[in-house]
Amino acid sequence: NRMQLRTLLQTVSVVFFMLTCGRLYSAELKIGYVDLQVALQTTSTGKNAKAELERDLKKKKDELEKQKTDLEKQRDDLEKKKDLLSDVALQQKAAEFQQQMLKYREEMTKGQMEIQKKERDLTAPIFKQLSDIITAVAKEQGYDMILEKSQQGIVWAKKEMDLTEDIIARFEKQHGKGGGAKK
Repeated sequence: NRMQLRTLLQTVSVVFFMLTCGRLYSAELKIGYVDLQVALQTTSTGKNAKAELERDLKKKKDELEKQKTDLEKQRDDLEKKKDLLSDVALQQKAAEFQQQMLKYREEMTKGQMEIQKKERDLTAPIFKQLSDIITAVAKEQGYDMILEKSQQGIVWAKKEMDLTEDIIARFEKQHGKGGGAKK
């Protein structure tokens, strides 16, 4: 939350500064915004990345579900046999179960970290390409500033200031299906 608040305060400060300085130096300040999350999820490259992530997530989830089912079965078996086992054997089986449980938790954490890393690896190049397009649009159309729409950043703005669809169209032309660019 502190990071979100800091981002909001920085955005407000920059906009206030630009508006104040812009009024002194020019008749009108040209500002636009882009919803990068929508752009990422709408482009064909972004959709492919999301599909790949979902496949990997499902695979990892299925593996963990199997491990969880095996652990639950092992726990139930241990519970049923506890009266039949000696104290030493029971302690040994309980220790083995605890070790497997720890291994399962480590696998869960490792799986989450792997998925997060893969998401970053897949989306970082797309965000870079989107950023390059945004820069080109800003220069071509004379924007003084293009902001990213987020829950913390822009609360409201005129629809005419929304450049998201233009950015998506340009991205698709350059990087999407039939765009001729290398993927």
